Formats: sequence, C-alpha cells, structure tokens
Amino acid sequence: MGETILVTGSTGFIGSRLLSLLEKEGAEIKVFLRPESAGAPISGNIGIVRGSFTDDEALAGAVRGADRIVHLAGVTKAADAAGFEAGNVMPVRNLLTAVRRHNPGLKRFLLVSSLTAAGPAKDGLSGVRESEQCNPVSAYGRSKLMAEKLCMEYAKDIPVTIIRPPAVYGPGDRDILQIFQMLAKGVLISAGRTGRQRFSMIYVDDLLEGILLAARAEKAVGELYYLTSPCSFCWDDVIAAARPVLGFRRLYNVSLPVPLVFLVGTLFGAAGALIGKSPLINRDKANELVQDYWVCSPEKAERDLGFIAGTPLEKGVAITIDWYRRKGWM
Repeated sequence: MGETILVTGSTGFIGSRLLSLLEKEGAEIKVFLRPESAGAPISGNIGIVRGSFTDDEALAGAVRGADRIVHLAGVTKAADAAGFEAGNVMPVRNLLTAVRRHNPGLKRFLLVSSLTAAGPAKDGLSGVRESEQCNPVSAYGRSKLMAEKLCMEYAKDIPVTIIRPPAVYGPGDRDILQIFQMLAKGVLISAGRTGRQRFSMIYVDDLLEGILLAARAEKAVGELYYLTSPCSFCWDDVIAAARPVLGFRRLYNVSLPVPLVFLVGTLFGAAGALIGKSPLINRDKANELVQDYWVCSPEKAERDLGFIAGTPLEKGVAITIDWYRRKGWM
C-alpha cells in the first residue's frame, strides 16, 4: 500500500484537481471537510473526516495515519483582519498541534501559502526571492505570512515545507473567468498603471506538479519555495493569448486611476462593515490591485526541485477558455 495523503481545502479550485491527480497516481487519500463543505461531491475511494478546525477530535482523526499533509484550506475574503486570522492562521495552528500530538511520525506538512505573504517585487523582471524580507500590503497577505511563521515555529518537531504560488489559473478558476468574460466582450477594466504592471502566473496543473515535488523532496524540508512560471507577464500578454480563442478584434482597455480604485475600495469596505459581509473590494484589496509588480522568481524551485512550469500561457489560456465554454460558464 502506498502513502496516505491528507488534503484540506479539497473542494476548492486547486484542491479538487489535486484529488483527481492523486487518484490517477493511485495514492491513498484522506480529506478534511468542514461543515460548509459537507455537500461537495467526493469520490467513494477517498476517506472523509468531517469537522471544523476548532474540533480537536476531528483533527486528530484526520491527521492519524497520514504520511503527508497538503494544507490548501483558507479564506481569500474576510470582513477584517480577525476574519483572515480565523480562516488562515488558526487552522494551521490547530492542524500542527494535532500532528504533534497524534502523528509525530508525519513525513511532511506542506503549507500552500501565497505570493501576497511576501508582497510585491521592486521590479517586474527578477521578482521577489525566498531570502528577501516580506512586506505584505494587505490583511490577507499578513495572515498568510503569520501562518508561515507558525509552520517554522513547529519545524523543530514537524518536517514542514512552504510554497508561495502567484496567481493561479486554469479550468475551474472563477477569478480569471471574469477577465476572459470581459475580453470576450472586447473590454478590459483593470486597476492602476496597466501599462507598467507585470505579474507572475502559473497554470494549475503545473502548480500541482510543483506541490507534489515539494511535498516529497527531502531537500524541501524546512524550506520555502515560489512555484511560478519561468517569466512574468503583462496585460498585453494575456490579451494576445486570449485573442485567437475568443476572437475579439477591437479591445477597449480601461485603466482605473489609483485614487479612484482606493475610493471605490473605501466605499465598498465601509458598506461591507455596516452589513457584516465581505465586500467584493475594500481598501485592503485595492492596495493589492494597484501594485505594479506581483512577480516572484522561479530559480530556487528549479535548482532544488528541478521544477519548471512547462505550460505556455497561450496553451493554458486556450485550455481554460475551452473548459469554461464546455461548462457553460462563458
């Protein structure tokens, strides 16, 4: 019998594709499902443990017998910093505590963090590296960094590895779907200095390959890696990749000025606070949107893990748009 891998966040965009990949490999799989995910379809061959991240008994049952844990669960939207800590920090603390108590022989705990934990790069070419000081610009990024620091505090007892993906796209993602829906109508609305902005991206299946490499490589114990495409992109690159598939001829590119983005973020944030819901955008999110260089370096992952994200942007975009169309999302 092979290794048993526990996956959290298994019903999300990345997690659901990770399960499919692990099933194809023939791995023994367990998932930890929170109450709100109870109705999600899961293969009958996968072991399911249900409970919240505050349920010590459920966490104990989840981590027992696992050889490796891939922690994907988290929140990208919250009303305030406390909400992000509850969604991104507390689960990591409680999972690691459960591992230390109930599975001291765990081979690896892999935390899927985010480029936002580091903050934007100083330029759009080299990108941030793992050794650089972090400067997150949002509560979300700060919560992911706090989770990373927790992992390193437990590293003396538990073999941990942290990965920081940039923007992830591919079949099933709803964030970049909005971009392609706009492009299909011949419009692109973006924030900040569009002509200057550069960003890293990675196709979801490339990310999954990197996740499993990092989770299994002995050299990755106690290490942090950016898993990203070999080069950064600009909006013109995304437009050029989508144009042959979507067939738009003329494009109206609207770049919202930075002050306007912050004004909208402030207003929506205030409205969200009044009704107690996470707004689509707030001042914190606005601060992420207007940054020029969300770029990270792939060099360490290539050197240590032999990881290279091999899907060209044109191919990844074409596959993604085709999937959206077949599913009726576009």
